[in-house]
Amino acid sequence: MYAIIRAGGKQAKVSSGDVIEIEKVRSDGDELVFTPLLVVDDKGNSVSDRATLEKAKVKAKILGETAGPKVDIFKYKAKTGYRRRQGHRQRYTRIEITTIDLPKARATKKTAPAVSEEE
Repeated sequence: MYAIIRAGGKQAKVSSGDVIEIEKVRSDGDELVFTPLLVVDDKGNSVSDRATLEKAKVKAKILGETAGPKVDIFKYKAKTGYRRRQGHRQRYTRIEITTIDLPKARATKKTAPAVSEEE
């Protein structure tokens, strides 16, 4: 079973046991809960109904914080003496997906097709 979640303005495909890095999240506890955008079960059936997905939850455990690679920014204009140097390191939160909870879908009744009576 896997799910598509939205974290930090980006989407990620996750399954139980995955360890991913998302943009830094401030959280009081050690657990995060996401609402999935799409869930695909082990049989290959996908669930994209909003009413069902609002009840579904993807739970993750916070493992720690890391920093991404250093990005150097250098602006330069020729013959004017204009030079600007700047750097950036994006902060990430490392999480481990613990469970994907999907409520049981109601069984839909299959109705027989309407038979038209011709006289």
